[in-house]
Amino acid sequence: MREGSAGTPIGAISHLASLSAQLRQIQPEVVLVDLPETDPQFLSAIRSLPPHSAAILVLIDEPDPHWTATLLRAGVRAILPRESSPQEVAAAIHSAHLGLLTLEPELAGDLANQVHGEDNDSVPQPVGELTAREIEVLRLLAEGVANKEIAERLGISDHTVKFHISSIFGKLGASSRTEAVTLGIRLGLIVI
Repeated sequence: MREGSAGTPIGAISHLASLSAQLRQIQPEVVLVDLPETDPQFLSAIRSLPPHSAAILVLIDEPDPHWTATLLRAGVRAILPRESSPQEVAAAIHSAHLGLLTLEPELAGDLANQVHGEDNDSVPQPVGELTAREIEVLRLLAEGVANKEIAERLGISDHTVKFHISSIFGKLGASSRTEAVTLGIRLGLIVI
């Protein structure tokens, strides 16, 4: 974290709309964001940041697992309760600076339950808005199956397959089949 001479943070903003501009001006290595509640504007602001910009840490009370998963896919490196101790926040800042991910244990457990179900033998739950059919298509993509064969196996049209793939890319934030499959593996949607 770039700091002033006294070891204090070098900048602060009060409105999410100015986040991107401020980050370009200040160029911090780590950004700590204190949110009173989940905010869709924050997610938009994070997604508008240039790739490989500052490591983002979020302090928030009671985030739901879906919102947490969305933030992690957007590149947030730590999500902690707002009442976290200064030592916990400092440890998260150092971890984020090293490229590590930090979650409060209860939140990590909630997120794991959302992705894997209550027991390890259950089928993984969709992440975000991914439907069961989209997960099925994603798993066929992981097998290297072409669109035409996916359509034949599932009894749907080529056009519908393309629609599902486009939807999967959008929901996972992927730009290619390989990236979508990689994210599916990381999220527990595809078992290898």
